[in-house]
Amino acid sequence: MTSRIEKIKEIIENNKASEVSPMDLFRSDTVWADESKASERYDICKSCPELIKLTKQCKKCGCLMNKKTKLELATCPLGKW
Repeated sequence: MTSRIEKIKEIIENNKASEVSPMDLFRSDTVWADESKASERYDICKSCPELIKLTKQCKKCGCLMNKKTKLELATCPLGKW
């Protein structure tokens, strides 16, 4: 059980400096990455061992990467893009 709590703490810590939040997916003033940039980013995620392929979720930040990669201001928590 402690490992789950530690993982949640790690995810929260990894997201503290993030310029984006899940709510940006629904805001009318969100700046979107162009399709080629989003696709390039997601291709990097798909080859990353930190991606949970079933849910498309990153183990480091907890984000749904098929969505996060489309946000212009988003960054990879591992610095890959």
